[in-house]
Amino acid sequence: MRKANAVLLMVVGGFLSGRAVGADKSLALLPQPLRVERKAGAFALNRDTAIRIDKGFADAASIGKQLAARLRHSTGLNLAVTPWDGETAVHNAIVLSAKNADAALGPEGYTLEATADDVAIAATAGSGLFYGVQTLLQLLPPQVFSPTKAEGSVAWTIPAVRIEDRPRFRWRGLLLDVARHFFHKEEVKNFLDLMAQHKLNTLHVHLTDDQGWRVEIKRYPKLTQLGAWRKDIGFGLDPKQGTAYGADGRYGGFFTQEDVREIVAYAKARYVTVVPEIEMPGHAGAALSVYPEFSCTGGPFDINVDGGVFHGIYCPGNEAALAFLQNVLSEVLELFPSRRICICGDEVPKDNWRKCGKCQARMRAENLKNEDELQSYFVRRIEKYLNAHGRILVGADEILEGGLAPNATVFSWRGMGGGITAANAGHDVIMIPTSHCYFDYYQAKPGEPKAIGGFLPLETVYSFEPIPPSLAADRVPHILGTGGCLWSEYFPNYAHVQYMTYPRACAMAEVTWTDPKLKKWEDFRNRLDTHLQRLRAQGVNYRRPRPTDNAPGNSKP
Repeated sequence: MRKANAVLLMVVGGFLSGRAVGADKSLALLPQPLRVERKAGAFALNRDTAIRIDKGFADAASIGKQLAARLRHSTGLNLAVTPWDGETAVHNAIVLSAKNADAALGPEGYTLEATADDVAIAATAGSGLFYGVQTLLQLLPPQVFSPTKAEGSVAWTIPAVRIEDRPRFRWRGLLLDVARHFFHKEEVKNFLDLMAQHKLNTLHVHLTDDQGWRVEIKRYPKLTQLGAWRKDIGFGLDPKQGTAYGADGRYGGFFTQEDVREIVAYAKARYVTVVPEIEMPGHAGAALSVYPEFSCTGGPFDINVDGGVFHGIYCPGNEAALAFLQNVLSEVLELFPSRRICICGDEVPKDNWRKCGKCQARMRAENLKNEDELQSYFVRRIEKYLNAHGRILVGADEILEGGLAPNATVFSWRGMGGGITAANAGHDVIMIPTSHCYFDYYQAKPGEPKAIGGFLPLETVYSFEPIPPSLAADRVPHILGTGGCLWSEYFPNYAHVQYMTYPRACAMAEVTWTDPKLKKWEDFRNRLDTHLQRLRAQGVNYRRPRPTDNAPGNSKP
């Protein structure tokens, strides 16, 4: 799911029931809610304000504590978090409950009603309640996102409103590639914090590739002892830009299993699912550099390579290679409870398979016509293992070639065609075409830091429509959603990750959450001005949009 250096097209695509959010700078909500009604008055936070939590709502306590912590850091107010029985009258309170929740809004939906007397957020599930709190924070001044007490005099008031809201798509994601450049546990946590604020709910983490293996597998310790480290930063980058150096000077790093458990728990508290990706059968150079016996040729394989497509691929004719991968996955499944597990399956050069006696014998034994069908055989074997453990295989649209595995979900990255084919065949799809979703592409020209190629300005991200107009109505539910992809070849540090992510992830958040009838580019840009103040308050290294970003001819950095 990688690197077509295509020149991208720009298309721009509302209406908001109630008062238009963008018309009032104090209501710069992002992503834009389903319905907003502005009323007279405001609710003022003070030292006596309480956060009242529905004592019958299991998730309300943790969400209330997160809200209290955020307000304490930025406002200096230490608001009490106390249980509420659902009946006792409340005053000067923020109420988090299931009372009067609208089931039609679904588990991720919520209502928020603010008056001069109190604020009530209602939802049927913890995720909806959490998203209601994210909207509540955006109703406060941008300084509420500061990690320390805001300087100066700030009026901590919430305008009186009634909001009804729910997401459009189930999969609202970002892909973070930690294989090319490693990002530490605390950086991933910050990435999750920012995702959650934007109501993005899926972190797809790319853990293995030719340049690095980033998750501890206890049965195969050399994967991280050796396969997690390169001699230098690579990719023609300045070594001084890198931050992932070990004590011995090697470049790289990995997550221990305890790190993974901590990250997954942190994400769960923010209603983000972490989906791991273990690349196979291609992009396996890091693993094969230390376990070459699972390849067709026996190596050698070099982890010190820059971007590209290499012959470090697993041998599907070798039962030991398949057993190795199942053993790896057995530990991955213990660490990641996500229903879907990604193997990608993209960019597999099949020359070695054509020359490999074991592969050719496998093809004859299984009556396979060509190497595309051999890849399909490999994917089906892995899928059978995952299905037996209650999981769903996810792969790039290349897994359509040679026949799609029976229960697989497809990432459609080479345009929308693969996704249409998969959906028409009854498979779930995540639409991530390079044209709108590859955040490793340039944002403008000139003056931008080196990137993989291509051109993806903010407006193009915002214009994306994940549901193809040609798709029949009964196939539309198979489009689970979309997300931004951060392939990290040219992201040597986390500050650069933030620069390439924001504000494009703000646009993607609205693509994934907001009813398309309510989307309007000019309104989004107006709201974004205030939203960038929120990012600034948190110290996010976002890219500042420029008036010339979408100028004619500005498409080939």
